[in-house]
Amino acid sequence: MNIATRKFFPALLAAALAGLMPAGAAEPKHDLFLTVNMSGQGQVMGSRAPFKSGLYRSGDRQTFEHLGPNHIRVLTLVRDPQEPNGLLITALDGVVRSQDGGRTWHILTGWTMTEAKGIVLDSHAPDDIYAGLPDGIAVSRDRGRTWERRNDGIRRSYTHALAVDRTRAGRVLAGTELGIYLTEDGARTWRLVQATGKVTYEIRQSPHDPRVFFAATTSDGALWSTDGGGTWQRIAGVPAGHTLHNCDFDPGDTHRLMVCGWDTGVLVSEDGGRTWSDRNAGLPNREIWSARLDPDIPGRIYAAPNLAPLQVSDDLGRTWRALAFEKAIVFNLAFIPRK
Repeated sequence: MNIATRKFFPALLAAALAGLMPAGAAEPKHDLFLTVNMSGQGQVMGSRAPFKSGLYRSGDRQTFEHLGPNHIRVLTLVRDPQEPNGLLITALDGVVRSQDGGRTWHILTGWTMTEAKGIVLDSHAPDDIYAGLPDGIAVSRDRGRTWERRNDGIRRSYTHALAVDRTRAGRVLAGTELGIYLTEDGARTWRLVQATGKVTYEIRQSPHDPRVFFAATTSDGALWSTDGGGTWQRIAGVPAGHTLHNCDFDPGDTHRLMVCGWDTGVLVSEDGGRTWSDRNAGLPNREIWSARLDPDIPGRIYAAPNLAPLQVSDDLGRTWRALAFEKAIVFNLAFIPRK
């Protein structure tokens, strides 16, 4: 053991014993970002209260740094691949960009495009940005300088979820108020590929097989596609009738999936979705706003119960412990690759 290792070994061992970092774990390749509402602790937007709402970042999975304004309704976040420190968020104000890692922000959309929900960028058309709105889909072809609505073919235009097919430019799936729609021409036209009773909250593409998509809905349970989103079927083991907020693939295990939502709590599958296990024992409640599998730490899940501390599990949800915040609503968790 060299001098540097001897110097830091006690701290590393203490963290491992505390469950904060598994022993022998490699340096994380992603930062964890969270969009948090702290108003349950008596805060209002713009106040100087010690518990700030808005965007948080954690590089070590232990401490959390607040970025940007104190804002009660930040929903989603993506990295801008064309900016070394570029981030895009959706909020009550619309689509908002930071070019310096979250220190400063400016709004990209105008007053007619507010309350943005999901946001995605097309890696094959890097100037194209898509954002879901309460009244449709906003599209920018020039990295956010100008925007237009692109809803042709969509019957009820409220849009919460978006997913870009990483294999082909201009191919996007949208989760709307009454169905999942597909465009193959960059949002110029859309066609319904799966009707739903209510809103689709999330659509994700498998990191292992780009033909596979996974969706979480409000009333139709979890949906699955194996043909690039062209056709869908309901996953039998996930109950319908309760709002599902998130669905997730484990980047390190092709058979491991997770879904979370209201009353459903956290469900985990380790056989590709054939069977599901309830992983709610030890959570403060079963009303889960968001949950994610950690891409850098095998077996680790983060879950955000309603008005409760953020929870973490290192055994796929069999046991849980509080990690951060208090009486929080964590709308979203996102892992952003480090540059």
